Amino acid sequence: MQALVTGATGFVGPRLLRMLDRPVVLTRDPERARATIGHLAGRIVGWDSRQGPPPASALEGIDTVFHLAGESVAEGRWTPAQKQRIRDSRVIGTRHLVQGIRQASARPAVLVSASAVGYYGNRGDDELTESAVAGRDFLAEVCVAWEEEALTAREMGVRVVTARTGIVLGAGGGALGKMLLPFKLGAGGPLGSGKQWMPWIHVTDLARLYYHAAATAPIDGPMNAVAPNPVRNTEFTRALGRQLHRPAFLPAPYFGLRLVFGEFAQVLFASQRVIPRVALESGFTFQYPDITAALREIIAPAA
Repeated sequence: MQALVTGATGFVGPRLLRMLDRPVVLTRDPERARATIGHLAGRIVGWDSRQGPPPASALEGIDTVFHLAGESVAEGRWTPAQKQRIRDSRVIGTRHLVQGIRQASARPAVLVSASAVGYYGNRGDDELTESAVAGRDFLAEVCVAWEEEALTAREMGVRVVTARTGIVLGAGGGALGKMLLPFKLGAGGPLGSGKQWMPWIHVTDLARLYYHAAATAPIDGPMNAVAPNPVRNTEFTRALGRQLHRPAFLPAPYFGLRLVFGEFAQVLFASQRVIPRVALESGFTFQYPDITAALREIIAPAA
């Protein structure tokens, strides 16, 4: 597999790079990339996804593209300007990447493009497989437009997988990194009622699943990149509290989080019971299928 990766300096990127053979990395900040992931990459090529297609030379000899780049949805309040950056980094960035693929002298066989479970919106107890319809909130609309841009690569004979990724759990950052401090201080607890479903995945399984999607020809179109056992928020907080040997009973009210996070608080309280049907039917085996084992692996080494 001769791969190209965008978003390689993020939380998931380095895990994926370790599975690849000296891939090409596209990045806005080549100096930072060389300092952090240079030992895992082959060529590191500068590219601002908002400005235009990547250099044609970056795609020479490439048969697989992993597109993970995008502005974080969890950093800062969702001002109109921030929402525009979130949308543009995904929609325009993906459009420009596909334009680069179109212009390549030899096109890759497969594009694995990250998407998000935000595609589904807030769906209560509904079981959501890849055939479920999209939601109607801001993130759902972004995900729909994001996936549409990636799927245009099919016009050039490229197989496209849109990986609808859940809450990524792993050591050293990600969603869990933001949650640990209040729990360690004994102030952790469920969000609101805690009844909402949390679609999660261990970062190791996510990198493996991205690779599996690229290597498995029958996977084509949407793929839920989540663990097979979603949990309610109360179950997650209890499991995290047990692993940290801390209480987990102080609920965080929606009103308070709305003051802190603004509109993003809606995402924290959304319920999405997402099932990875495509991954399971394609034979993928999760190393961390349940939340207790996942948290034990992540937290125990640092305990």
